[in-house]
Amino acid sequence: MRAHEGGGAQEEKAGRRRWRPLRRIDYPRRGRRGVRRWLPSWRQLLLVAGLGAMVLTGWLARFYMITEVPDDLNSFATQQNNVYYWADGTEMARIGEINRQEVPLDRVPQPVQWAVLAAENETFYSDPGISITGIGRAVYQMGSGGDTQGGSTITQQYVKNIYLNQRQDISRKLSEIVIAIKLDQRMSKQDILAGYLNTSWFGRGSYGIERAAAAYYGKDVSQLDPSEGAFLAALLKGAGQLDPAISADNRRRAEERWSWILDRMVEVGRLSAAERAEYTVFPEPRPQPKAAGLSGQVGYLVDMARAYVESHSDITSAQLDLGGHQIYTTFEKPKVSALAAVVQDATKGIDPGNRDADRFLRVGAASVAPDGRIVALYGGPDYLKQGFNSANTSTVPVGSAFTPLVYAAGLSQGVQRQRGGSRTPVLPTTTYNGDNGVNVMTPEGPYWGRDGKIVKTANDGKRDWGTVTLRSAVEQSVNGPMMQLGMDVGLDRVQKTAADLGLLPVSMGELAPAFGVGNSTPSAIRTADAYAAFAAGGSHTDPYSVLRITRNGAPLALRLPTAVQALTPAVAGDVDAALKDAVRTGSAKPAAEAGPDLAGKPGTTADRTAGWFVGYNGQMSTAVTVFRADLKDMKLLSLEGLGGAAPDTPDSALPTQIWTSYMKTAGGQDGRGEARGR
Repeated sequence: MRAHEGGGAQEEKAGRRRWRPLRRIDYPRRGRRGVRRWLPSWRQLLLVAGLGAMVLTGWLARFYMITEVPDDLNSFATQQNNVYYWADGTEMARIGEINRQEVPLDRVPQPVQWAVLAAENETFYSDPGISITGIGRAVYQMGSGGDTQGGSTITQQYVKNIYLNQRQDISRKLSEIVIAIKLDQRMSKQDILAGYLNTSWFGRGSYGIERAAAAYYGKDVSQLDPSEGAFLAALLKGAGQLDPAISADNRRRAEERWSWILDRMVEVGRLSAAERAEYTVFPEPRPQPKAAGLSGQVGYLVDMARAYVESHSDITSAQLDLGGHQIYTTFEKPKVSALAAVVQDATKGIDPGNRDADRFLRVGAASVAPDGRIVALYGGPDYLKQGFNSANTSTVPVGSAFTPLVYAAGLSQGVQRQRGGSRTPVLPTTTYNGDNGVNVMTPEGPYWGRDGKIVKTANDGKRDWGTVTLRSAVEQSVNGPMMQLGMDVGLDRVQKTAADLGLLPVSMGELAPAFGVGNSTPSAIRTADAYAAFAAGGSHTDPYSVLRITRNGAPLALRLPTAVQALTPAVAGDVDAALKDAVRTGSAKPAAEAGPDLAGKPGTTADRTAGWFVGYNGQMSTAVTVFRADLKDMKLLSLEGLGGAAPDTPDSALPTQIWTSYMKTAGGQDGRGEARGR
């Protein structure tokens, strides 16, 4: 045993001697004390850095070797449709194929080519397919959570077009770099530029500069002048943000970038100063034509569903335009058809040709389920004739249809009538002065308006109601008490309740006494959604229009809203009770003929520019709004005399008629089918 043990000891010593060179690393460092014992020497730092560089170099070399250039560079261009489905799973719309057409580079005028190069990659003809400084900037931005765009050469962007992979991560960026280098070695610069111009997305469903020239200017790419080419080059920065047809902000951004690109062409020597001076007027593109398959209400529905997908998923506009997506919407065809039919019937007496008061009439309506599903909407008479969606506008004041939200805020938070004093609970039986022309009060005294006059309450028809309970004020549409209640609760608190019920900040009105009686401008969709919480025990879900989305059958991630408790069940129940009594015996009584157990509220504005009716049954909440506006400037016009009505006819009469007829027809329908469980 001893001999054996002795041999083991010798082997152990030999083993220690064998590994002794590694101990020269001397870490932690002998002969040092405190922090210095743990600080590596410069030799150790060089050793670690050298080993790291060797490992990284080897890994990059292997990554370079195994990364292949795709055999078919244009396989991405397979043409497919996007298919939209009704809530029951039946097909609603099939939106066209990719609008793409290849052209040889010699068909693209040199100034147009250089507009693109000046904007995107002026060193294209001399670089190796990548930009070292651009890559460094992009990697830094990725690491800091910023946008990776702007670090890519045209060759890299062409690679990205081929792969259609918009992931923002290191692996994707490295693949892009390697393929760009290999592509630059295998292909001529002319072929790469041609491929890039033929595969880039220019918006309006157009891939490739040939179809972009047709979409924006109705001409062949060979006919473009430098100014038009500069605009198309600008679109490569992001067509969704630069197509002037979308918004005024887009037009401003497009004009700024167009001008900058022309200036850049002068800087790189591809446009003379004299030629630049010829192009001072923005080359306005033609309006975007609408697809024939989007007639009637379908176009509004498709637009809304597409917008929801783009804002609640990682799918970009460019990827959607490539097609192959199946989009399952929340819209129920029977309800959409019924809503369109009743609007058409209710407005058949409108005669804009012979009656000025009927000109520019707009009707918007939307139905939202308690769980947030938008089951129907009416955006206008025909999407191809009026692309503006009247159900989703945020420019029309909601008027006294807002007062149930003020009532909910009061019941939830009580009132504070003395500055610094305690808050006092509010009950449905709490009384207020219901007379017309009562001074609006603050804790310090009367509220003085900007015109130097005391602001006073204003009831419909200037009627005096005497002392009324808050519940009666809601039931009978007595506006004065609701205006004062808003002041007593605190307009900021009322605003918070409205936001909790789904009204968007952009639609909130000025925090003045008129806030309590509806100077805010929520859409019909958002207003219907807010009322849905009263029927759902205070539970609120933001409105949504898409249930799920797939591409070629494979599911894609979609962010759907979740329910939140915006009001207590007790408060929601009190508001619900008042709105049901409004239909039974109050201001909404004309709607009672639509059926039992309905709740609702008409809405009017002091300046007579909008009429509303908002109400619900157990299955859905529906808001109907009517207003008059020329879509060129969206200036609201008076509704007095609409349809030849007497001057004292309430502006809520037409929306009440539409709502009532619709609830008779569609109030009991359930068009969901099996789609939601798919």
